[in-house]
Amino acid sequence: MSAPDFPALLQAFFTDRLLKQRRASPHTITAYRNTFRLLLRFAAARLGRAPSHLELADLDAAFVGEFLDHLERERRNSPRSRNARLAALHAFFRYVAFTAPAHALLCQQVLAIPSKRFERGIVEFLDEKETEVLLDAPDPVAWIGRRDRALLLVAAQTGLRVSELTGLRRQDVTFGTGAHVRCHGKGRKLRCTPLRREVARVLEAWLGECEPGADTPVFPSSRGGRLSEDAVERLVAKYVAAARPRCPSLGCKRVTPHTLRHTAAMRLLQAGVDRSVIALWLGHESIETTQMYLHADLRLKEEALARTANPRRPVRRFRADDVLLSFLEAL
Repeated sequence: MSAPDFPALLQAFFTDRLLKQRRASPHTITAYRNTFRLLLRFAAARLGRAPSHLELADLDAAFVGEFLDHLERERRNSPRSRNARLAALHAFFRYVAFTAPAHALLCQQVLAIPSKRFERGIVEFLDEKETEVLLDAPDPVAWIGRRDRALLLVAAQTGLRVSELTGLRRQDVTFGTGAHVRCHGKGRKLRCTPLRREVARVLEAWLGECEPGADTPVFPSSRGGRLSEDAVERLVAKYVAAARPRCPSLGCKRVTPHTLRHTAAMRLLQAGVDRSVIALWLGHESIETTQMYLHADLRLKEEALARTANPRRPVRRFRADDVLLSFLEAL
């Protein structure tokens, strides 16, 4: 019996492995789908064959290596993005190794391609003035301006990921005593994030302008549908550019929606909130992920330095006042 061809294996990987067996999240499906769309387009251009006519043997370790180089050199992907694409390919070839053992050697060679190491920079975040100027940038007279201000406020206070922000529905927001928003984060983890009073007031006023209905998006597009993640990227960039003349320091930072997430985390850290609570707040899988915010806050390091002993202070040596202790000290 011949081994399954590449198109059948790829379809089975998504329908059987990811959806049926693993019940992968929509975010995982989207990330893997985008990886294979890029791979198939690259293969069609490089090999001159339609994706449905490709064979698994065409996607050997050398070809996958060329694809990864293409991502970095031509598409300007960072090593982190390159590694994420490689993780999707590794998942597929692990599935093929069990499903079609005839291709085990090819799979083993692809699985041997390592992730690329990269430098971890210090996370960027906005200080209080920068945050205030950014939040004042949207036009409160326009419908879109009121929507965008509510979105930026929620993002900067809750630290929700972009996908979590765009996925919020009216039924996910609770006002009154204990106002909060609910979202499903990575790994299908449900978490509730409290809202400050002023943020809750702005959000409640904004929702009063939106269409009623439990499934209505909290931050809809102009057509009433769910706001895309790319649209959030663009609106943040637009308001950063508008706020830059009032706050020149914004020009020295690369501000993205994820920067607002970092800003929320740094506010909690600077307020003395324990790292374990910050990890729960942000939906981190491990408290070690929250460690990066300690490295980003220079003020915490300066406070630690201030607590250290003065190096000019004379150091007093221990002197034993007992004969037996003096004997032991002299050994």
